[in-house]
Amino acid sequence: MSDFLEGKKSNAEMRYLVDPYMDWLAGEGIPVHDDFCVDLHALTVGPWPRFGMNGAAAHLKGRGDFISIFLYEIPPGAKSAPVQHLFEEVMLVIEGHGSATIESHDGRKHSFEWGPNSIFAIPLNARYQLFNGSGSERARLASTNTLPVTMNLFHRESFIFDNTRRFPAREGRGDPGWFAGEGEFVPAQRGRQMWEANFIPDVNSFELRKWNSRGAGSSNIQFCMADGVVHTHTSEMGVGTYKKGHRHSPDFHVHIVSGHGYSLFWYGGEKDFRRFDWAHGSVFAPPDLIFHQHFNTSNVPVRYFATAMGSTRYPFSAEKRAIKLGVDVSVKEDGGFQIEYEDQDPRIHRMFLDELAKNGVECHMGEFMDEAVLTRRMAKSA
Repeated sequence: MSDFLEGKKSNAEMRYLVDPYMDWLAGEGIPVHDDFCVDLHALTVGPWPRFGMNGAAAHLKGRGDFISIFLYEIPPGAKSAPVQHLFEEVMLVIEGHGSATIESHDGRKHSFEWGPNSIFAIPLNARYQLFNGSGSERARLASTNTLPVTMNLFHRESFIFDNTRRFPAREGRGDPGWFAGEGEFVPAQRGRQMWEANFIPDVNSFELRKWNSRGAGSSNIQFCMADGVVHTHTSEMGVGTYKKGHRHSPDFHVHIVSGHGYSLFWYGGEKDFRRFDWAHGSVFAPPDLIFHQHFNTSNVPVRYFATAMGSTRYPFSAEKRAIKLGVDVSVKEDGGFQIEYEDQDPRIHRMFLDELAKNGVECHMGEFMDEAVLTRRMAKSA
C-alpha cells in the first residue's frame, strides 16, 4: 500500500480541473474584481506590462465562460504598447480623449480619435496602439473580449499573442472608411436592425430604431463590429419609463452610457427583488436565467451599451440564436423570455412611481400601457 501511495502524483502534478485563462490572469499580476455590478470610474487598476498601461479585470457574476471585461487606463500623455492577439476585442471609452492606430493586413495604418462613449473593435489579430490625447487627464477604456474561451481552447500564450496570421475579411468592407466612423445599415425585423462598422464616435448620439415590443417606446440598434462574434447593441429608455422584465443566458454585459436608474433581479419563485442602482460607467451582467428589469429615474433618456458572446450575424450557439428569436416574446409562449407589463409583479410599478417622486420626474408609462390595470393590481395586493 505504501508503494502505491508513494507512486501517486499530487493533484497539481496530475493537472486536472485546470483553468488556463485564470492561471494566465494570475500571472499577469493585475487587480481582479469579482462583483455583481461595478463602477468602471472607480475600480482600482495596476501596472500591466503586457499592454504598456494600467489595467484590471472586471469579473462579473453573470459573465459566463466565453468573454470577460478588462479595464485599461492610459496615464496622461502616455500610450499603450503596440500589441496584437488572436482574440476579439470591443472597446467602450469610459472617460478621456485619445486616438487609436490600427494596422491592416497590408501594412496600412488607420488612425482615429476617440472620446467618452466611443466604441470600436479591434479586427482579429490586427496590430494596434492606444494614445491618451490629454496631458493632464487619464483615459479609461472597457474591453469586452473573448480571451477566456480562446485561452481555454488553446492554452498557449505565444499562440495567442505572437501569431502572425491575419484576417483581411475581418477588417471591414468599407476600409479605410470604417475606421473613420463610416458603416453600412443592414435592415431586419423585430429589433435586429444592424449597423456594420469598426468605429462609432459616440454611441449616445447614434440614431436608433423603435422596438416597441421591448416596452415603453424602447429603441435599439444592433452593431456588427469588425465582422465579429461579440454581440453589441445599444438601447434607450425614455424619461419616466422602464423596460419589460426578461431573462436569458449569462454573459450579457450592460454598460450605462447616459442617465441613471436601477435594475431589479430575481429568480422565478423568489418573493424578494435584488436591486442595483447605476449611472454612467456602471456595468453589470445578469446571471444565468435570472429575471431582470431596467428603470430610468433620471430626467434625461437612459442609454446602455450591451455586449455578449454571439453576435446577431454569428450567434455562436443554438442557445444564443433562440434568445435572439425570443427576447421580445412572452414567457407564456413557447420560446419566450419576456414578462409583459400586465403580468409583472404589481410591486414593481409602485416602486417605480416612488422613485420617480423622489427624483421629481413625471411618469410616462401611461403612454405605453394601461396603468389602470397595474393600479388595480397594486391596490389588491396591498
